[in-house]
Amino acid sequence: MFSIFRRKKSGTGVETTTVRPAEKSGVDPLEARLARTRSSLSGLFGLIKSAGQIDEALIEEIETTLLTADMGVGATTRIIDRLREGIANGVVSEPSQVLPAVQAELYDLIEPVEQFLAIDPAKRPFVILTVGVNGVGKTTTIGKLARRYMDEGLSVMLAAGDTFRAAAVEQLKAWGERNGVPVISQQSGADTAAVIYDALHSAKARGIDVLIADTAGRLHTQGHLMDELAKVRRVMKKIDPEAPHETMLVVDAGTGQNALVQARQFNQAVELTGITVTKLDGTARGGVLFAIAHELNIPIRFIGVGETAADLRPFDAGTFVHAVLPVEERAEPAD
Repeated sequence: MFSIFRRKKSGTGVETTTVRPAEKSGVDPLEARLARTRSSLSGLFGLIKSAGQIDEALIEEIETTLLTADMGVGATTRIIDRLREGIANGVVSEPSQVLPAVQAELYDLIEPVEQFLAIDPAKRPFVILTVGVNGVGKTTTIGKLARRYMDEGLSVMLAAGDTFRAAAVEQLKAWGERNGVPVISQQSGADTAAVIYDALHSAKARGIDVLIADTAGRLHTQGHLMDELAKVRRVMKKIDPEAPHETMLVVDAGTGQNALVQARQFNQAVELTGITVTKLDGTARGGVLFAIAHELNIPIRFIGVGETAADLRPFDAGTFVHAVLPVEERAEPAD
C-alpha cells in the first residue's frame, strides 16, 4: 500500500489518500513497467529542487514537461490553470508544495475513467466488440482477455472478424486450439458482419458466457471501413438488441497523441464504451492516458504492460498516477 495526493473535497488544497496496488501477487509492481513514462516526468523533481521560489519560469517549465510526456494541450492546460489558481489563493505558496498539487490534479483528471469492466451474468453471451487500427496489439489483447475470463471460470468464444488479415484469423485459431476455446471463422475476405453474426448465434445456442469479437484493423481515416463497423453492430442487434455490451477500442500508447485522435474518431463512429491502452512498458508517452481522459471521459478498462496475460491489468487510477509521478516520498502536502 502507498499514498498519493488528491484534491480536498472542499476544492482547496490537497490531502493524502491510501492506495492499494491493483496488481496480482507475483507480478512486477506497475512502477517497474512504467519506468519510461516516469522518466519523462522525472525532470519535474529537478525543477522543484532547484527552484528558490514559484515564478512564471517554473510554471512554464512544468507545462513543457507535461506536454513532452504527451499529456496533450487540453489536459496540460487544465493542470496548469488549477496550479495557478492554487498559487493565487495561497494554497501553493512554496516550491515543495507544487508537485503534490500536480499529482493531485493528475489523479483528479484520470480517476473518473477508472471503471472496471464487469461481466454481467444476466447477459449471455456478454459480447465484447474490439476495434482499432493495425499494429496496436488488438488480437493479442483478445487472447489475454479470454485467458482472464477463463481463469475466472467463465466460458469464452472468439469471433475471428478480421477477415482481411489472414494472420489475425490464424493467430486466434491457434490460440483457441491451445486453450480449448472455440473460434468462429470463415474464409479470408469474408464479410465481417456475417462472421460475427454466426458467432453470436452459436454462442447463444451453446450458453457461452463471453463472446469476444475481433474486427479488421481499420484506419480511423477510412470512412467505408468505419461504416462496416456500424453494420456489425446493427447485425448483432438482430440477435441481441443490447449487443455489443462493450465496444472496446485498443490503442498503442507508443503512438502518443495519435492514440487520442484514434479514440476521438472511433468514438464518433461506433460510440465506444471502453478503451484498452497497450505497450505502455515500452514507451515514454504514457501521458496520453490523461489526454484521453480529459477530452473523451471514456472508461479505460485495461492497460498492457508486458507480454503475458497477467500483464494486461485492470486500470487503477491511483496506482497509475503513483507509478508515473511518485511524489509522496519526496515532498510534503500543501496545507
